[in-house]
Amino acid sequence: MSKGVAYTITLRCQIQNKPGMLGKLATVIGDTGGNIGAVDAVRIEGDGALLVRDITVQVQDEQHGEQIITEINRIAGIAVLHTSDRVFLSHLGGKLAIQSRVPLKTRDDLSLAYTPGVARICRAIADDPEAVYTLTIKRNNVAIVSDGSAILGLGNLGAAAALPVMEGKAILLKEFADIDAYPICLQSQDPDVIVATVEQIAPVFGCINLEDIAAPKCFDVEERLIEALDIPVMHDDQHGTAVVVLAALRNALALVDKHIGDIRVVLNGAGAAGTAIIKTLHQASVGEITACDSKGIIAINDDRGPLPPAKQLIADMTNREGRRGSLTDALQGADVFIGVSVGNLLTPEMLQQMGNDAIVFALANPVPEGDPEWLVHYARVVATGRSDYANQINNALSFPGIYRGALDARAERITPGMLLAAAEALANVIAPAEISEDYIIPSVFNRSVVPAIASALAHEAVQSGVARRSL
Repeated sequence: MSKGVAYTITLRCQIQNKPGMLGKLATVIGDTGGNIGAVDAVRIEGDGALLVRDITVQVQDEQHGEQIITEINRIAGIAVLHTSDRVFLSHLGGKLAIQSRVPLKTRDDLSLAYTPGVARICRAIADDPEAVYTLTIKRNNVAIVSDGSAILGLGNLGAAAALPVMEGKAILLKEFADIDAYPICLQSQDPDVIVATVEQIAPVFGCINLEDIAAPKCFDVEERLIEALDIPVMHDDQHGTAVVVLAALRNALALVDKHIGDIRVVLNGAGAAGTAIIKTLHQASVGEITACDSKGIIAINDDRGPLPPAKQLIADMTNREGRRGSLTDALQGADVFIGVSVGNLLTPEMLQQMGNDAIVFALANPVPEGDPEWLVHYARVVATGRSDYANQINNALSFPGIYRGALDARAERITPGMLLAAAEALANVIAPAEISEDYIIPSVFNRSVVPAIASALAHEAVQSGVARRSL
């Protein structure tokens, strides 16, 4: 599977200036599986005997790139002088910067932005704490907090390694929702320290986005912060993903003419995202949910012994039919499969026993639970978490609009009803006549997405009584 620009390298090659040399280079790259993009002349060396060219090549992964370089260096008369990676180049110096919103060129500017003028603003906020929303960055500021214990699909890499992801979240919030956000990557992975730290920094921010914190710790941290703070706190890995899944499911069900209250969903993966999806589907009145983990169907009083609290919560919301057995057993007659687990898990035999017009959301990343190339032969609708296939389930579709709406309403918290409103708004971005097997969820670059979600969520905040501001 192609991984696009995420694995694009530029090779600076020194080439003997003879007929056919560039063709030899291109042939080796092609035979090794590389896809040539741009070819640029850089300079002439050695009185015209040597040419230096930059060759941009799309590769499968880092190892593939190294293999191509090795093969090129075996060509007599060609040498790779230098290699650059577009991903690393784009991260040099980080992806964020702070920019002033006021001029600072004269003494008058200084007296307005800083002392003595700023003292009046401090007194105004002390007299009226709500003025902090109108007179500081708090009104449009989100903290992106992580301990690095569950980074993407990479695992526990720690705080420093989490920083590039959190920077990425910040630029998505700025680009799509005009929200100022800042990464807060914590050295400690102790939930008590995380909670205490966020409590101390909360006065600066209008919302707290928890990110890449491992389950089950993330449940405890989120619940405690929601209880302690008067601003919205959301673990995006859970609820942002769940909103997009529900939106995509609504449109997929409209396509296959099934009602959400009549279907049975099998969800595989009982981590943070899986738990939140189950909660959201339960709140959306899905007919029946069968949840599975690596040991099979999660059930109350099964033979695996007492369940941990997080899985006991899942058991309480699912499997009303009392099913037992493996994932294969769970899929018999199911209408929908949602995977947030591991790659290459599904088989054709599993899918053949699902119900008519099956819907499969294979969301494991970067390798889905089944190859989309063959999943489409067994399911009416297929979605993945990947950008190189149709129907990408990506939490970037939801969290910019969710935080935009929460900030606009100056909400005290994000309620389940607000998340359901966000999912409905996201689904409705696609007109009913436009829904198809390859188009059940809009693109993250659809500029209608954020305003639709923000408006629906903010209005629900007002209706549910958690907004400080009327719209």
